[in-house]
Amino acid sequence: RNRPEGKVLETVGVFEAPKQHGKYETGQLFLHSVFGYRGIVLFPWQARLYDRDVASPATEKNENVAGHGSKEVKGKTHTYYQVLIDARDCPHISQRSQTEAVTFLANHDDSRALYAIPGLDYVSHEDILPYSSTDQVPIQHELFERFLMYDQTKVPPFVARDTLCAWQEKNHPWLELSDVHRETTENIRVTVIPFYMGMREAQNSHVYWWRYCIRLENLDSEVVQLRERHWRIFSLSGTLETVRGRGVVGREPVLSKEQPAFQYSSHVSLQASSGHMWGTFRFERPDGSHFDVRIPPFSLESNKDEKTPPSGLHW
Repeated sequence: RNRPEGKVLETVGVFEAPKQHGKYETGQLFLHSVFGYRGIVLFPWQARLYDRDVASPATEKNENVAGHGSKEVKGKTHTYYQVLIDARDCPHISQRSQTEAVTFLANHDDSRALYAIPGLDYVSHEDILPYSSTDQVPIQHELFERFLMYDQTKVPPFVARDTLCAWQEKNHPWLELSDVHRETTENIRVTVIPFYMGMREAQNSHVYWWRYCIRLENLDSEVVQLRERHWRIFSLSGTLETVRGRGVVGREPVLSKEQPAFQYSSHVSLQASSGHMWGTFRFERPDGSHFDVRIPPFSLESNKDEKTPPSGLHW
């Protein structure tokens, strides 16, 4: 429907039945069920999913550090995948996603320096629509041929190179996805995934850094637009910071039936090894009325075993 003039559809591959049980293997090709991009699975992570929409039978309301009545939520194990995004699809999803990048603290003394590896995303099991292809290089990404090679005797026919295994092992503390938090308010679902990035020394004190990835999904047919964000950031050092602002990452995304989701990443630093974040997003309806959507409280925890800084793309 939105195809540019003169563009034609081309065959990508053959759909396979989504897996109801078990997990997808390294080298599995897929279409993202929400954002529509082509991708390939690098490796799975087992995460703890804290879903506030699914309350336990004996749940009681209580006040926690989040400052509002909140349910006790038990985490359940859920599979997420580290994947490569096809670079050809990035321009088409840029209004719905930042075409995810994994960011690291730089390998030198400047504690503010970050660098990014673009086109690396984390997707949940249900996001994956698997397909197969006879193309030996089906995904265009600068890391594809460094990380994977074609082997027609295997299913799927793309296997991990030693460089992928070494990269994952070396950068495990910064890549690992452990907790996922999810909550729905008035049919807007917010999913948050925090990642610990490491610690830097600055002016005789320690500064701890985290990245957090947020997906907003409109589960209703009514068009809404994100207008404001309101964050509360608590540090174990005893500080409580409030952050207000227009939109997110300089954008005020519209969530509609045609484009129901938006995803972005940001960063936060604390002068303590742990803390909490929570807050609200303010949305506007077509009639001009506003409503607030809760951001589920999530912990900022530093890895107990500090290791050497990530090696990034140095081989």
